[in-house]
Amino acid sequence: MASAAQTVAVSAAPASAPAAAAPDSIQEQIRQLDDARKLVLANVGHYPMIVQGILPIINPSSLPELRRWGADFLAEAFAAPAMPSREKESLSLLVLESLKGMLENPNEDTFVLCSIIQAASSIYPLVMRWVINNSYDTDTWDRISAIKSRILRLWESPSPSVRICCIKFAQRVVLAQTHAANPDQRHRDSLDISLSLVPPNHPLLEPRHLEAEATGLLDRMLGVLQDNSSDALIVDATLNTLSILVRTRPTTVSRTINAILNFNPLRLATNSNGTAITPRTRVMVRSMEKTTRMLLIHLMKRDPNNSFNPRIQQYVERLMRSRAELFDDAGRKRALVDQQAAAAGGDAKRQRVASGAGVPLAQQLLQEIPPLGPGPKSLADIFALATNPQLRAFNASNVPLELAAKISVSTLARVDAQLLSKAITGIRDRLASLDAAATQLTMNPDTAPLDVEDDDDDDYEPDFTAAEDAEQILNKLDNEVVDKDTVARVDAASLALGAFQLPTAPPLSSDQAVKVGQATVSRVFDMMQSSEETAVAPAAASARKTAKAGLNRVAATTYDKDAWITILTRLATRSVSGLENPRSSGEEEDDEEDGEDKGADAGKKPVKKENGELAKPSGSKPVLNDKIRELLFRYILEDFRKRIDVAVAWLCEEWYNDRLQKQYQANESEDEADSTSTNNGGHYGEWVVKVLDGFLPYLHSQDNKVLTRFLSEVPALNEALLQRVKSLCRDPALVPVALTSLLYQLMMRPPARALTLDTMQEIWIEFEDARPMATKYLDKWRPGFVQAHSQPAIETALAAADDASVEMGDGTPASSVPVPAVEASS
Repeated sequence: MASAAQTVAVSAAPASAPAAAAPDSIQEQIRQLDDARKLVLANVGHYPMIVQGILPIINPSSLPELRRWGADFLAEAFAAPAMPSREKESLSLLVLESLKGMLENPNEDTFVLCSIIQAASSIYPLVMRWVINNSYDTDTWDRISAIKSRILRLWESPSPSVRICCIKFAQRVVLAQTHAANPDQRHRDSLDISLSLVPPNHPLLEPRHLEAEATGLLDRMLGVLQDNSSDALIVDATLNTLSILVRTRPTTVSRTINAILNFNPLRLATNSNGTAITPRTRVMVRSMEKTTRMLLIHLMKRDPNNSFNPRIQQYVERLMRSRAELFDDAGRKRALVDQQAAAAGGDAKRQRVASGAGVPLAQQLLQEIPPLGPGPKSLADIFALATNPQLRAFNASNVPLELAAKISVSTLARVDAQLLSKAITGIRDRLASLDAAATQLTMNPDTAPLDVEDDDDDDYEPDFTAAEDAEQILNKLDNEVVDKDTVARVDAASLALGAFQLPTAPPLSSDQAVKVGQATVSRVFDMMQSSEETAVAPAAASARKTAKAGLNRVAATTYDKDAWITILTRLATRSVSGLENPRSSGEEEDDEEDGEDKGADAGKKPVKKENGELAKPSGSKPVLNDKIRELLFRYILEDFRKRIDVAVAWLCEEWYNDRLQKQYQANESEDEADSTSTNNGGHYGEWVVKVLDGFLPYLHSQDNKVLTRFLSEVPALNEALLQRVKSLCRDPALVPVALTSLLYQLMMRPPARALTLDTMQEIWIEFEDARPMATKYLDKWRPGFVQAHSQPAIETALAAADDASVEMGDGTPASSVPVPAVEASS
């Protein structure tokens, strides 16, 4: 700390020196200031001391080098993410006067202006938050207003760098002076400072005036796009600032996206009037087109449900086609006429290459297929049709099997019937020639049969070899016949493909099967998540929706995300139907219905079967099915607002499977029929509560549709679910969410109406903040309840209790007598 202070003090001491200071002294001061910067980069706690120490350096009388360093350091300090926001807010109040003085200097350096505007962009939201919380500080708001006015005047500066920094400052002003997407204070980011924080009766900040000013600044930013400006630097800077406005400020979405869709980044190239596009123009147009396209693709990926996505998709496709027509001419192949003209012009190198490979493959096949030559031949030699040595040398094993299969199918579908017939005939002739060669015997003069005569030589020639007896000659003949059969069989076996049979896999243990199943399920979930990241064109999505056949469709036939979800939910629910141990008695069913712990079944005595054997105690579940359920549960909670349909589909499968299991148990035993007919337990009762408990803590005041859809689409409601909904009323901001979802159940779900009204009565009794809204619903659906529980009725009940205690003579005070709840008929 002391060394840093000394460094800044030494650097700041000659700050007011004349401009003719020695260059060596300036370089020494810059070196000392760089040491101070390294110190704060290592420990952000030194920022307050260093910032206060460099303020004398950046006064208008200092040297330009020192002012540049000081302005750059301020911009870097207030943009540092490691410094706490509250500490930045305190420092911003100290540097406002210095920033104002440097901006009002008419002869200020351009680099200094850029850094100061960047620092002001980071400071403006912090100062606005300070003024919101401290409405008495009029001087601070006047200073920041003067800085804002000066920067907006500098927006017309001829320097592109200054204009780009002004665009960034205007973006921060629009962000601070417009309403945020989420008005709920509890879930708002502490760094997101917006107009929603300003109270209506603030003495310094008028929300209507600030929002009008922000709208004007946004129109000024979008004016560059509306005018189809050809300044690529300004256009790119404007486009790069619009993404966060569209994502976090709903009031700017329509205006901003319409301006982008009306902007034509290729206008500069299309207005060239037939002249060649210069390299500078090409670079500018490519830059604007790529920035526009990347911005729109990013907006579609961040918000797939945006209503502007179809228009954005059409605009991007049209932009890519126009770009290809303008700039991709160099990458296209020449026309056939141009190639022939070039070949006829005497291109020696092209003529040498074309002489050997210019004949198409179809013309080669129409010629006579050459027969096989002498010597051993492989299968590749037998079935090879191309005579080009380069094609013959190509190793087809390097091609992936999937690509080879696609090429083979597409080629066979388009091949000419005449070519195919000629190729089959040629291969058949080759095989016939090999078969004929295999049947021929190679004659040995020493061991030839006696009845073989040589027609070429009729003269007798004595044989000087040793005479052989009859037995030796017969043995040689037998061996020759065996060799002939062996050769024929070997040649035939080399051409035929035998039956291939995989070896039998070793049996898997139960633990290995569970591990393999879990790995397979994990891969399926990874594939589902990767398919969600791939953007689907709106036209393809609508075509896929219209292709569904409703209730008559076959599940899991499209191999998309919905099909895999169907497979997983049914694997988790139906794959072991009938294999799980049923409940042993009706008492256990009652225990489960009353909400007792399932682990209590472990202490129960085993039940005897009819044959005298002991059955396993209930409660044992397959491991893989519970693993799939856990993965589905985590998958839903990762983004429960978009995956609520997956939760409903899964829970419907659980409820359906539980119902089938109850019917199966009732058919097996008449004694269990009565107990299982009213049981609400099973997997559905467990997981529906678990899913609701999973996303309830993350609900906010705008999620009434999410909760209403979940409660209305699950197959069955129980008291545990509605008690969870009742617990939301502890937060006054979530009272409308809970009561709106309960009202929907009252109107659209008559079987659950009594249970829903009981829950609404409990909400009216326990939560005072919910009584105005609950009273309106109870007066309509259960009249008389609110009047019975009003304050006069309660006082009458207390007086009656006091009279009863006096008659009994027990001396019990009236305040200790419990008042029974008055039930009204529905």
